[in-house]
Amino acid sequence: MTATHPAHHPHQHTAKMAWAGGLTAFAAVMLLIAGLLAVFRGIMAIAQDDVFVTTPNYVFKFDLTSWGWIHLVLGVIAVAVSIGLFQPAAWARGAGVAIAALVIIANFLSLPYYPVWSVVMIALSGFIIWALCVVRGDDTADTADTAADTADPRVG
Repeated sequence: MTATHPAHHPHQHTAKMAWAGGLTAFAAVMLLIAGLLAVFRGIMAIAQDDVFVTTPNYVFKFDLTSWGWIHLVLGVIAVAVSIGLFQPAAWARGAGVAIAALVIIANFLSLPYYPVWSVVMIALSGFIIWALCVVRGDDTADTADTAADTADPRVG
């Protein structure tokens, strides 16, 4: 009497899906927070708040109001994409990576205006990109399908 063991254990598949779902949820929450903070930063810059420092002779010198509008628009898009990440939307992962990359670029270019916060946002956006890239597309897509497959058949 020999027992055959399936090559693919259901427990491993469930753990893998939980890991994928957890990273996607992490990215969605972090992108939502980063987007909201970018919106607030944009509003502060548009209102010409005294929080920002102006640096003379900076290569990428823009008007503070211009930086405010850039951060405001990026923030609104980031919030919209993060809402898509909470749903199992295929477009949201690619858009999340793209918007996080744009947030990194915008914060790098506006480093002299708010240096510490720019570095924090660059690091946060890097974690968002990592979380969205480490999960394969089929891992997150299978989460909804397997949830229906693993339902108790005795329940109606």
